[in-house]
Amino acid sequence: MEKIKPKRTMSGSIRTFIALELPPTVISLLHTVQQELKQLKIRARWVRAENIHLTLKFIGDINPGDVDTLSAAMADAAKGFSPVILAVRGIGVFPSIKRPRVVWVGLGGDIRSLLELQSRLVDELAEAGVARDKRSFKAHLTLGRIKQPPGPDLIRQMIAEHATLSSDEFTCDQVILFKSDLKPSGAVYTKLKQTNLE
Repeated sequence: MEKIKPKRTMSGSIRTFIALELPPTVISLLHTVQQELKQLKIRARWVRAENIHLTLKFIGDINPGDVDTLSAAMADAAKGFSPVILAVRGIGVFPSIKRPRVVWVGLGGDIRSLLELQSRLVDELAEAGVARDKRSFKAHLTLGRIKQPPGPDLIRQMIAEHATLSSDEFTCDQVILFKSDLKPSGAVYTKLKQTNLE
């Protein structure tokens, strides 16, 4: 497999990640949850609901010429994988209730297939020269990043009030390479390449 090339200057690079897209029904549910959390006075930098994805691998800055190499790694990883059926399940924080930094929504459904797909993707990307993450993959959807940590009691209340949070099952049938442009109004994501799960 062709390796990605050393990065150019930052001005000549593009910021990328690989993710699964969510259906509009799930995006709408996540937006509703964010509004409820704002009512609880959870102070966070909330991700725009339409920007929430199931990130499989954050890659970072690459040369534009390496898009095809990443696309080939995605295609190799997806071979033999059927679409993944998932559902929203519950809410939590990283890294802990005492030191909350990220508010997330959990996932249920075919998590085993999701983990296998993500692991194979990371292996293929490593062959192409993309460094592996030091932390293990945890399937989640990031709602926001906490700016001013509330007390543990409020976090426990948040988790308890959303313990039964769930959605109907939904199907993810494409692995997508996104470009991320960071703008004052928030990140703008553009699809660069996609691979079907069949």
